[in-house]
Amino acid sequence: MDFQTAIKTCLTEKYARFQGRAPRSEYWWFFLAVVIGGIVTSLIWWALNLVFTLAVIIPLLVVGARRLQDTGKPGWYIAIPAGLSLLTSLFAPAMPDPDAMMMGSDSAAHMENMDAMMGNMGGMAVFAILGLIQLIVSLIFLWWLTRPSDPNTNAYGPPPAASL
Repeated sequence: MDFQTAIKTCLTEKYARFQGRAPRSEYWWFFLAVVIGGIVTSLIWWALNLVFTLAVIIPLLVVGARRLQDTGKPGWYIAIPAGLSLLTSLFAPAMPDPDAMMMGSDSAAHMENMDAMMGNMGGMAVFAILGLIQLIVSLIFLWWLTRPSDPNTNAYGPPPAASL
């Protein structure tokens, strides 16, 4: 499957169709198109990037699910890294106030700011642990998504015609 065919397949023919299987070429060409589109739209305007992201999030998850099914894994597994990413973002620590970091003449205010930053250390620890888990899960999924297609008919259907 080539670049244009993968984009056409994911955006028109199988936009939200979880049934079946997707060959490696379909998944990775579409993934590349999403990355390029994301870079281009973010350089133009942040709102355009948001619209683009909302437009491609469903087909990207769908083709990922079909790609997992092509290797014999359940497609719903694709929700694991997506959900973990959302969970990690909920625990992301707030950026420190640059003024709070400066040693000013008001040492009482400085101590209050330092106490507030130290109180956030638990959240930062949870964020670090979730980040490590997310890294490990991402590497596992990268491995799964790069595996060859199951050459036989599996629980999700026959092998795709354009398996590579």
